[in-house]
Amino acid sequence: MGKLTKKQKAAAEKIEKGRVYSVEEASTLVKETSNTKFDASVDLAVRLGVDPRKANQMVRGVVTLPHGTGKDVRVLALVTPDKEQEAKDAGADFVGLDEYIDKIKNGWTDVDVIVTMPAVMGKIGPLGRVLGPRGLMPNPKTGTVTMDVAKAISDVKAGKIDFKVDRYGIVHASVGKTSFTADKIKENAEELLKTLVRMKPVAAKGTYVKSVFMSSTMGPGIPVDSKSV
Repeated sequence: MGKLTKKQKAAAEKIEKGRVYSVEEASTLVKETSNTKFDASVDLAVRLGVDPRKANQMVRGVVTLPHGTGKDVRVLALVTPDKEQEAKDAGADFVGLDEYIDKIKNGWTDVDVIVTMPAVMGKIGPLGRVLGPRGLMPNPKTGTVTMDVAKAISDVKAGKIDFKVDRYGIVHASVGKTSFTADKIKENAEELLKTLVRMKPVAAKGTYVKSVFMSSTMGPGIPVDSKSV
């Protein structure tokens, strides 16, 4: 690990060793420990007691954060011509089909979310090798493959995010920006945590939420009391 800068060291010293914080306390502290010049993201890392290698313990879903993520989400709508105007009116940043499929084949992935329709998934399927590793592949489970493209786009723009446990059993998700009030960070974090708890797999045994850490971009991790989740 590299040497901490003076700002990083000062931020880390604000976190008491051996102490775990409530979501409310962490939401205030994460603003105080942010040391970037830009509006940093506030992230949660939640370690779950699941084995993601087993299909019946996979945790994946969506949640609509009450205050959004604070990020301008770029949405690509891969739709047939009859749905293009609907997608544009809903706020999609890029709308089309074949031309964007060609761009993606050539390496273009300058978007955050892709929304599409069941009828065109056959064309999009071969793009899995490009989109999959970047978390951009549309999926019915996350509401990004639907006939109601307008609602899907509106939901994403309003703060709907998808999450998936990684191979280490950890869910990483952004719950706002350091410019948010502490109350907004708290409410967003609680909404994500409540959603994760509701999604506990039946096959998961023992402690489900093992640890929770809140941090800002380049900021120190703040341990959150997982027992309160």
